[in-house]
Amino acid sequence: MPSPIAFVSRTTETNEAEWIDILSSALPNETILPIKAMTEEQRAACEIAIVANPDPTDIARLTGLKWIHSLWAGVERLVAELGPTAPPIVRLTDPELTRVMAEAVLAWTYYLQRDMPAYRDQQEKALWQELQYRHPHDVTVGLLGLGALGSASAERLRHAGFNVIGWSRSPKILEGVETLSGEDGLTALLERSDILVCLVPLTADTKGLLNADRLEQVKKGASIINFARGAVIVADDLLKALDAGHVAHAVLDVFEQEPLDGKSPFWQHPNVTVLPHISAPTNRKTSVAIVAGNIVKWRETGELPATVDMARGY
Repeated sequence: MPSPIAFVSRTTETNEAEWIDILSSALPNETILPIKAMTEEQRAACEIAIVANPDPTDIARLTGLKWIHSLWAGVERLVAELGPTAPPIVRLTDPELTRVMAEAVLAWTYYLQRDMPAYRDQQEKALWQELQYRHPHDVTVGLLGLGALGSASAERLRHAGFNVIGWSRSPKILEGVETLSGEDGLTALLERSDILVCLVPLTADTKGLLNADRLEQVKKGASIINFARGAVIVADDLLKALDAGHVAHAVLDVFEQEPLDGKSPFWQHPNVTVLPHISAPTNRKTSVAIVAGNIVKWRETGELPATVDMARGY
């Protein structure tokens, strides 16, 4: 009989029960238990934990833990809270999540390219006025981050006719996309992008990446889409850039505090679109299939999929 698997989260009991039910259906030979329902013997014998924003003190109670499987693609909080001595962490790498994110990038790029914020403003003023159409070929979209999400987004944007450029920490090659790297490459991306899309993971290097100095480098009148993490952009600096008219509009799906505080100036700002972290929701069906496949493979072979580089944070 395999050792029990712990489900560790800080979600509601209902949501936790739903996850455990679907995971158990996908893994009929496994016993998956919420950590609070495990005996001391079961916690000691547990080798695998499936987690969703777990409490670090709960993870510490699993003294025999060999590896952790996250249900989220983003693991910066997990890495920060568990620290360098944590067991190997496997983050969720789901092609469906990648597809949905690329879809969202294209959708909200169209939103900006077709001047939807301006038409929304005109509607509030009962103003009937046609704005000049911008062809996608005349719009440069800069992707900040060229990992799986950025690469998939670049392909969707390119096929839609946009001029796509991208930046990553280390050099990359993507078909049909001008790729940049390093500090000089970042400056060039900011200066040339009509729409800047943030897709970098949150690490020590990317926290506050778009601060006042870098926002000044952004092309005047450009717009920003942040689908990365809220802390990638310094909020107060972005508000100043918006108020000054240097940044025309910001589509923000992620914030340092979520849900976003009702008193945040972002809610009422005329040049901000606030989204409730919906750009790439986890698909339970596809994500559970991936988690189950990884666990079955490990049970059979002892092989883990790629694990998080704790030094890099992703």
